[in-house]
Amino acid sequence: MTIEVLGSGSWGTALAALLAQNGHAVRLLGRSAAEIEDVKTTRHNSRYLPGVELPANLEAGLLGEAAKADMHVVAVPSPAVREVCQDLAGKATLTVLASKGLEPESGRLMTQVAEDVLGKVRIGALSGPNLAVEIVHGIPTAAISAFPLEADAEIVREAFMCRSFRVYNSGDVIGVELSGALKNVLAIGAGMSDGLGFGDNTKGALLSRGLREMMRLGSAMGARADTFIGIAGVGDLFATASSNLSRNYRIGRAVGQGKDLQEALAEIGQVAEGVQTARATVNLAAKFGAPMPVFGAIHQVLTGDLPCRQAVSLLMERSTRYEGDSF
Repeated sequence: MTIEVLGSGSWGTALAALLAQNGHAVRLLGRSAAEIEDVKTTRHNSRYLPGVELPANLEAGLLGEAAKADMHVVAVPSPAVREVCQDLAGKATLTVLASKGLEPESGRLMTQVAEDVLGKVRIGALSGPNLAVEIVHGIPTAAISAFPLEADAEIVREAFMCRSFRVYNSGDVIGVELSGALKNVLAIGAGMSDGLGFGDNTKGALLSRGLREMMRLGSAMGARADTFIGIAGVGDLFATASSNLSRNYRIGRAVGQGKDLQEALAEIGQVAEGVQTARATVNLAAKFGAPMPVFGAIHQVLTGDLPCRQAVSLLMERSTRYEGDSF
C-alpha cells in the first residue's frame, strides 16, 4: 500500500516505521523542516526517538504536502487534527485516526472531527497499549482497528499486523476512541497518586473507579461496555497509568510532587493529551448526564482549583453504595 502518516512525533514516527517494515511505501509528514531533514539525511528522528534507526524505505516530507494515497494515518496531537485534516480534503479515502484525545473546545471524537472536514470518506481509529518507544524496539503489543465497516477495519488490520504488533478488529468506534482519550486523564491521576507518595492500593482503587466512570460516559454515548475492558480500554489504561514512558503519567507525578502544571509540561517538553482532555471530559459528562467525580477531581487539580491531597480527601469522603451505582 501507499501510506502517508501525518505527524512526526514519537507516535507518528513509530507507526510510520512499523508500516515501512511491513513493506508498505510510507511517507512521514511533519511540521518541522529541521526534523524532517534529520529523518531524510540521518535516518533518525533525533528529537523524539533518539538512537532509533528508521527503515530505508521510509520517506519524509512536510505537513501541507499530503498527496493521494491508499491510506492516511493521522497521528498529531488532538488539538491539531482539524487543521491537519484540512490538507487531506479531496485526497483522503481510507483514513485512520491514531490521535488519542478529544477536541478541546467541542469535545468531539477525533473521527468526528475528521468527518466534519472530510465528509463521508472511510474513517476509523487505531488504539491500544502502544507506547512508541516500545513499538520501534519490536516489543510485543496489540491494538484495535475500529471502523464502521468490517472490511475497512480488516484492511487496516492487515496493514499494521506483524509479529510484534497484533491487531484486532472492532465496530465500536466510539468506545475505542473514548477509551484512548479518557485513559490519558486517568494516567495523570495515577501519576498524581504516586507523586503524593500513596501506594498501589490507592492507585488500584483510583483506576478501577475511573474505569467505571469511563464506561458510564461510554454507555451514555452509545459505546459498548466490553470495549472498555479490552485492549483499547483496560489494556491501554494499564500501560499508560504505570509507565515512566507515559507523558501523562509523568505530568501527574510531577504535579503530585508539588510542581506547577506549566513547570511540569515544560519539563516533559511534549504534548500530554490528558491535560486538555480532562476539561473536555468534564463538559461531556455534564452534557450526557454521566457523573464522573474522579475525572472532575483530576481536572480541578490541573486547573489549580483544588490541591492534590485535598482532592484525594474529597473522593475518599464520598458516600458509598453499590459499586455499579451511577453516583
